[in-house]
Amino acid sequence: MAVGLTSGLFFLSGCSIFENAPMPRGSLVEADDYNQLKPGVSNRADALDLLGSPTAKATFDDNTWIYVSMMTAPTPANFPHVTKQQVVVLNFDQGGTLKSLRTLGMHDAKHPGMVGDTTPTPGTKINIIQEIMGNVGRYNPMQGMMNNSSFGGGSSSSGMMGGMNSGPGHGGSGNSLP
Repeated sequence: MAVGLTSGLFFLSGCSIFENAPMPRGSLVEADDYNQLKPGVSNRADALDLLGSPTAKATFDDNTWIYVSMMTAPTPANFPHVTKQQVVVLNFDQGGTLKSLRTLGMHDAKHPGMVGDTTPTPGTKINIIQEIMGNVGRYNPMQGMMNNSSFGGGSSSSGMMGGMNSGPGHGGSGNSLP
């Protein structure tokens, strides 16, 4: 009895091995570091010394630096789950002096939704019967070889397949349905 109880406790204590360890991602910026930056006083060199290179710069503005950091936990058979996220945005003026500093967390995130519509595609609209029966009898791999005069010894510049639209699967009629 004591051996079973001991082995059961030992087994349960080993379950912590399978726990998902959080993984840091991005520029790990600490509050102590970015709180040393003062708008109107600090410059780009100060930001580089304290925070390092930014994760990204704004698309159309090199004076906006963005530092993104997050903690994720692996999720079996799915994307990692974000447990903590922080974004630090630094705005500089043209001279390189810090104008503003903002911090954003998970509560500031905006989650885009997926749209359920379908994208229209140009072309012929066909029903399921036309789709199934549309290519019946069209595929003849020997058709290009039999109709080609160069195969029998004549001189034709169209090659073995007989022309541009007469390859296998076309039957010489292009991609149109009957």
